[in-house]
Amino acid sequence: MSREWCSSTASGIRIAVQLAPKAKKTEVVGVVEDMLRIRLQAQPVDGKANEALVRFVAETLAVPKRAVVLTHGFTSKRKLLEVRDTHLTTATVRQAFQQPSSN
Repeated sequence: MSREWCSSTASGIRIAVQLAPKAKKTEVVGVVEDMLRIRLQAQPVDGKANEALVRFVAETLAVPKRAVVLTHGFTSKRKLLEVRDTHLTTATVRQAFQQPSSN
């Protein structure tokens, strides 16, 4: 049974992310292996990619940066975030990260 990249928790939403740092621009690639794949412009040095990820997720979901908490994967490309906002639903998070087709 596969896991969803976006799920509800008591305090908000949990998001499983796979990062590709050092990209030309920050963008959502799509869902790969039950994880939301995001390209980040930031370098994976001194926590810069983690900071950029938190900022990107907060801006995309229109929540304060303090609401986005990195819970697992501090030094890995695979990360688990919790967005602590009880007003968010999995449907609104999926919609926010959905990318229009470029074709």
